[in-house]
This record gives sequence, C-alpha cells and structure tokens, in this order.
Amino acid sequence: MRIVVTGATGNVGTSVVAELARRPEVDEVVGLARRRPDWHIDGVAWRNADVRHDDLVDVFTGVDAVVHLGWAFQPSHRPDVTWGVNVHGTTRVLDAAAQARVSAVVVASSVGAYSTGNKTDLVDESWPTHGWSPAAYCREKAYVERLLDGFEQARPEIRVVRMRPAFMFKAPSSPEQKRIFGGRMLPTRLLGRVGVPLVPALPGLVFQVLHTDDAARAFAQGVLGDARGPFNLAADPLVDASVLGEVFGGRPLPVPARPVRELAAAAWHARIVPAPPQLLDYLLQMPLMSCERANHELGWRPERTSVEALSALREGLAHPQELDTPPLAS
Repeated sequence: MRIVVTGATGNVGTSVVAELARRPEVDEVVGLARRRPDWHIDGVAWRNADVRHDDLVDVFTGVDAVVHLGWAFQPSHRPDVTWGVNVHGTTRVLDAAAQARVSAVVVASSVGAYSTGNKTDLVDESWPTHGWSPAAYCREKAYVERLLDGFEQARPEIRVVRMRPAFMFKAPSSPEQKRIFGGRMLPTRLLGRVGVPLVPALPGLVFQVLHTDDAARAFAQGVLGDARGPFNLAADPLVDASVLGEVFGGRPLPVPARPVRELAAAAWHARIVPAPPQLLDYLLQMPLMSCERANHELGWRPERTSVEALSALREGLAHPQELDTPPLAS
C-alpha cells in the first residue's frame, strides 16, 4: 500500500506517519506538509504542499488511501484564515481524492464536532455533530462533518472513516501545544518541573484525553481495515481537577467559572494567550464519549491511561523532546 498523510509533521501527523511506516502492509508513506522537515524515518517520503492551493490530484494519484490531518488552530484572531485551511483545505482534499480515485479517506474530526453534553452520560457516535457555534474550532469541525456527509453520498465507492479523538498529548508535542494554547509567555519548563500550586475546579471541568500514539494506532486500523464511519477515541479515567492536580502537583480549588472566563477573555483580547475564551466555554460543556465502537470494530483500546498521557505532556514541558519538524520544534 501507498498512503498519503496530510498535516504529517504535527502532533498527530508524526505519530500516524511513524505507525503506518512500521506496518508490514504499507510500502510507502508520503508525508505532506507546507514546510519540509529534517526528521527522517524509513519508509516515509516528504512532499511540500499547501492544501489551500497546491495541486493535490497529482500527489494522490496512484495511492491507496489518504489520511487527512491538516488543521490550523491559529491565528485565532483571524477565523477567515483558519476557515481557509480547515474547511476550504478539506474540500480540496476530498475533491482531489475523488479525482484520483483513492480507495479510502480517513479524516481527523474531533470531540469538538459534537454538540454540547450533560457531563454524566457517555455519548456514542450518533450524538449530533453540530459543534458549538461561538467557537471557531467547533464550527469548523462541524462543517467538515457536513462535507463528509455529502462526500459519502456522492462517492459511495470511497470508504470514509472519521476519527473523533479527545485531546491528544505526547511529550514531543509540548512545544506545539504551548504555542496553540499557552502562548510564548507561558513558563513551560517551570510548569513541567515544579508544577502548579492550585488547580481551579471549575463547574463542568470534566473531559477526556489520550496519548497521541494510541490515537495513531486507531488511525492506522482505520486505513488498513475495512471499517467505515465515525469512531470516538479516548482513554480512561475521565480528567477532572483532581486528576490534573495529581499530574501537575496542585491542590484542586473550587472557583466559579465566570471570573476565570473573564480573565481568559482579557488575556486573549490582549494577545497574551492564543487560545480564545470560547474554547474554555466549550470545554465546560463538551460531551463525554463512549469508545465501544472503536473497541469492537477496530479492535482498538488505548495502551496508556489518560494520566499517562498528561504525564507525558508534563515530561515534555519539563524536558523538551522535540522532533525535527517545524510544528514540533521549540
């Protein structure tokens, strides 16, 4: 098999590329990225391409499957730019896959595509994927789900798989995640080595995470198997303030959400932090996912707990383990 991976140099892309390259069924992985990395891995060829405007049909011709991971979180103050990459770029990837007649397309969706939930029940893949409109990230993920609905109707001969993972962490991704969520002023090494004294226990602060390498195994199963449709991906246990305190050494402190949200909004408007406050709003009302379908149909279970995934993030903050790719370089 020959497989193309878009967004191949980021947190998820590097894990997916490495996972596919080690599979005996795969002859070659073609990693697509705007900037060619200096990271070398056997069985992987790199090509420069921007999904917004470069010729993708030529890249996809003759390949068996496309794994679409390309996504822009920033600049959060310019939703027109992120829309161009995430929605227009995905449209071009799907059009090129159809023209090149690839057999399968595996797309990284997200828990962010889901409508809000009640924080008590685990939802399966039938939960509505309307996102949450105030957050650009959720709007774009939900719109991509509608693109995939139309693509499946128009191209039933192409097998479409949608992965909907929770937050994904690994040690080498800490520089990228610092830039996406914390900004350049965040004292990451101090945070990693010393931890935090307090963890705000906000109402609704319960969410899911998993290790990126575990997610990559699910993506590989989606590529190499015969499954279709959406799959939730997450690890146990659920993450709340007590789990965050366990990992980062802080004492959970109950606080109301409003002052934290106002502080987050002020920091974003002042361009101190890059993550918009709407992401915090969604975090406090996002649903919790059941992963039974991935367990049964993909034979997938995470090998690491959510605590291990968060601990890997902390280790990466304390002792950078960067891969030699532009998104993951410090």
